[in-house]
Amino acid sequence: MNYKIFGQKDFEAVTHIIGDTERVLYRENINEEYSHDELGGTECYPDIVVRAVSTEEVSAVMKYACENNIPVTPRGSGTGLVGGAVPINKGIVMDLSLMNHFLELDEENLTVTVEPGVLLMELSKYVEEHDLFYPPDPGEKTATIGGNINTNAGGMRAVKYGVTRDYVRGLEIVLPNGNIVSFGGKVVKNSSGYAMKDLIVGSEGTLGIITKAILKLLPLPKKAISLLIPFPSLEQAIGTVPLIIKSKTIPTAIEFMQRQTIMDAEEFLGKKFPDNQSDSYLLLKFDGNSTEEIEASYDRVAKICLEQGAIDILISDTEERNDSIWKARGAFLEAIKASTTYMDEVDVVVPRNKVSEIVEFSHKLQDQVGVRIKSFGHAGDGNLHAYILKDDLSEEEWEKRLALAMEEMYKKANELRGQVSGEHGIGYAKKPYLKESLDPEIMGIMRGIKMAFDPKNILNPGKVCQ
Repeated sequence: MNYKIFGQKDFEAVTHIIGDTERVLYRENINEEYSHDELGGTECYPDIVVRAVSTEEVSAVMKYACENNIPVTPRGSGTGLVGGAVPINKGIVMDLSLMNHFLELDEENLTVTVEPGVLLMELSKYVEEHDLFYPPDPGEKTATIGGNINTNAGGMRAVKYGVTRDYVRGLEIVLPNGNIVSFGGKVVKNSSGYAMKDLIVGSEGTLGIITKAILKLLPLPKKAISLLIPFPSLEQAIGTVPLIIKSKTIPTAIEFMQRQTIMDAEEFLGKKFPDNQSDSYLLLKFDGNSTEEIEASYDRVAKICLEQGAIDILISDTEERNDSIWKARGAFLEAIKASTTYMDEVDVVVPRNKVSEIVEFSHKLQDQVGVRIKSFGHAGDGNLHAYILKDDLSEEEWEKRLALAMEEMYKKANELRGQVSGEHGIGYAKKPYLKESLDPEIMGIMRGIKMAFDPKNILNPGKVCQ
């Protein structure tokens, strides 16, 4: 694609649109962070960064970009892991992090309307102060809601409550031509034509720029209790999960972890985990409106776990114990990152009953490829996070072994009828694996959708299906 080379006249035009030179970064004033995302494997500097504060600004800049054939990459906190917010074709980065306002809390319709730059942790805190609950719980709490919607982020509560898509009622979008449209709204049901809102959710900023979101809320559960359950083997731990789900007692979260990952987290945090003696663990959370209600639920699940060979049932029924366990779980990624020089991630999702098979496969793959692979994940929804570690490998050797490990992991996931990404998206880094895993006709349909929204291919070009 031949995009216009961004020059001084374009800088002056964009600055005139914004009217505030402090919110337009150009050339040497562009911070290094705008050239990459959290993982850092894909890097490219934009020509200019616009820190927008309104839908109207986003619209005006997009109109200019469309008229002049300049690529635009939307960006929130930059916490993505697949290069989705990296401007690989240069042009304009549209930073939406200053659009971080709560616009309306509608307690009658149980919705909250926010701008895309609101952080996940701010949203959770805000609605909880009103005795309400936003269930999606991705691990990165400093991610923006816009980013969560763009990747259809999941998180630990997905097993009971679902993913981000299930809580998006309406979206205001700036299209690639600069026009402003709205999809969905506060209505609970909607059979009015194609599900346009749901096309935007998970589209990774390739179809439109989210400038407002109406999100569904629930009443806040009053209590939460966690169970840490050690098992002699991962196979026994994972094999118990389908039985838990079938018991009609669905926990809020079902996580799996292994001893080595726990020890990494202990070292990283400088704190002891309640137990690190067993090979594998399930970590379950239950929520509800009373201790009695939750106890009735976890008693049934505890019995199932013991019948399947669990060594013990460790109950965390105080806020302090709960915090210590979930803080360690939340530190797994950073702990693994701190233990190596660089890493890349596989975010596959497989049927729940195949999780142990793909984890065991990743263990064998370490020896086959000659790299360390650390994994943990959401046993309740089959989403595995496997991290391939560079350690002291040379760049050339790393690239070779990483490519082989990735190829084998995605091939195995495909064999198990899984998908390339459970929650982090495709972005730029995972495009080859998506192409390999999907029918060419499906890829063609995706490209057709992109063309319908963005015939000039200026919005986050080169991502997902291109």
